[in-house]
Formats: sequence, C-alpha cells, structure tokens
Amino acid sequence: MTFGGYRAAPDSIDGSAHILLEIAGLLEQGRLDGDAGTMARAPRSHQDVSEAVHDFAGFAADQGTDLAALLTALSTLLRSTGNAYTSTEAATAAELRSFVDSSTYVPGKRG
Repeated sequence: MTFGGYRAAPDSIDGSAHILLEIAGLLEQGRLDGDAGTMARAPRSHQDVSEAVHDFAGFAADQGTDLAALLTALSTLLRSTGNAYTSTEAATAAELRSFVDSSTYVPGKRG
C-alpha cells in the first residue's frame, strides 16, 4: 500500500522490528569486558590513566545500555504499528467485501 510516496508493507515492518532487537542484543554482548577495563587500573598504569579508563568505561556502559533500551523500545513501537496497520487493512478489506457482497448490480438502460 502506498500513501503520498510512502509505502507500507507489514512483512518489512515486522522484519525491521526484528533487526532492531538483534542490534540491541549485539550491543549488549559487545559491551566492555570487565577484565579489559581493569587492565588499565592502578598499579598497572598511572593513577590518571586508571581514572580516565574507569570514567570512560562507566560512560560507555551507560550509553550502551541507553541505546539498547532505545532500540528495544523502537522495535516494540514498530511491531505494534505493524500490527495496527494489519488490523486496519483487514477491517477495511472486510468492510469493502461486505459492501460488494450486499450490493446488487443494476444494468443501465440502453438508449
């Protein structure tokens, strides 16, 4: 279905929702490893470096968690939009079918 240059396809909407969830899962799996973060802590490195790495790791973890939550929320919204579109399409098709089924064809008079 196309509206003003935009196209809606329930399969595409559902597939996009799944992709967003997959990206969120990959972000969670790829977060900074605790052991890698502790390698740069004092006494293995200078105190300033240790603090900078600790601050960055905390910031990165917060940003990663926020992004995963946002992608999950967008996926949920996209899925519910797809469901609403499909329901609306089904209701519109049912109304049209009812109209056609209850109509009677009356041929025009010939001239």
